Amino acid sequence: MTSHYIDITLLPDPEFSHAHLLGALVTKLHRALVQLGSADIGISFPGYSLRPRTLGTILRLHGSEAALRCLMEQPWLQGMRDHVHCTLPALVPEGAVPCLVQRRQFKTSPDRLRRRRMRRKGETAEQAAAAIPDSVERTPDLPYVQLRSASTGQPFCLFVEQKAVQGTAGQEGFNTYGLSLGTAVPWF
Repeated sequence: MTSHYIDITLLPDPEFSHAHLLGALVTKLHRALVQLGSADIGISFPGYSLRPRTLGTILRLHGSEAALRCLMEQPWLQGMRDHVHCTLPALVPEGAVPCLVQRRQFKTSPDRLRRRRMRRKGETAEQAAAAIPDSVERTPDLPYVQLRSASTGQPFCLFVEQKAVQGTAGQEGFNTYGLSLGTAVPWF
């Protein structure tokens, strides 16, 4: 697990919702992590909740003190400073529970899955409909942040699953959104 953290708290704003500000914050963090080529900074959401479904108003960055300081020396929060409050890097408290914070993607549209199957397997619409029933549709029940793809300009929902674990598994490090590739972050 990582040794240090920084809390970035969204401040109330009469013009922008917390969801809008969180989307802008995650987008800026993503760009900064891409620019730094960093895979050693993770994120979590202390206010994460399934009922009601929310990521909360705090984005917690996790990493070594050096990695966090390097990130915060960059101008990535430009334009957001009036909307957030950032703490200094601090040591993770003892007794923190390991937690995985990962992206979850859902196959939600049977029509889209059928069209894909028709392209890939050369099937007719009837064959694809028989192979993929309407019951495959799954309604996502996880909190998410609304983002916009920098390459296509298309909006998308980044669904986040945050859960306590016994240890770590899989690949080490974090992706360019700060989400886990198998490395746990401290939950407190």
